[in-house]
Amino acid sequence: MNITERFLGFALLGAQWVMWLLVCLSIILITVMIERGIYFFGMRPDISSLVTELGRLLRVKDIAGARKLVEGLKGVAPAVAASMLEVADQGPAAAEEAAMGAVTRERIRLERNLVFLGTVGNNAPFIGLFGTVIGIIRSFHDLSLNTQGGAGTVMAGISEALVATAIGLLVAIPAVVAFNVLQRRIKTLLADADVLGRVVLAGLKGHVAGGKE
Repeated sequence: MNITERFLGFALLGAQWVMWLLVCLSIILITVMIERGIYFFGMRPDISSLVTELGRLLRVKDIAGARKLVEGLKGVAPAVAASMLEVADQGPAAAEEAAMGAVTRERIRLERNLVFLGTVGNNAPFIGLFGTVIGIIRSFHDLSLNTQGGAGTVMAGISEALVATAIGLLVAIPAVVAFNVLQRRIKTLLADADVLGRVVLAGLKGHVAGGKE
């Protein structure tokens, strides 16, 4: 049996299993989107107010008050600020290192499952197209075995096969949208963390400079 005959045997299985694969991917996709949506929805601190209040506390050298302010808050920016304030007594350099470590840790949490969304968004149309191709192959093979069926036999098979492409697009579009929205949200959260981190760092450097006077 040559490779063409082997592939023909595989194609004759039809596109049904491809459709079921896409359905399974869509279920996982919806689960991931809901989980990520809940995760990101819980991180909505008022950064403007937080920057103002944290800056005020650091100007009066109230490190304990600054720690208490950010400890009870959820989000990337408060987590980064808390990490910096934990090592505030070791100086600005230590706080800066703590910030970099915290940002890396938070980025990993933020980007969890985003690879899956991106992969599904990029490849679901190709999976659907693959299902369509093997469905068309099966239709023409059935026609070769039943030449009396005419074009109607082929058209029925092709129309069924095209459903795989439609399902692939139906799965890919929300995956791409969710991926882009979450990527934008991650950039915003990391930008907020950078702003708050700079406020903390400026306050600690001012604290050190004030202590030297």
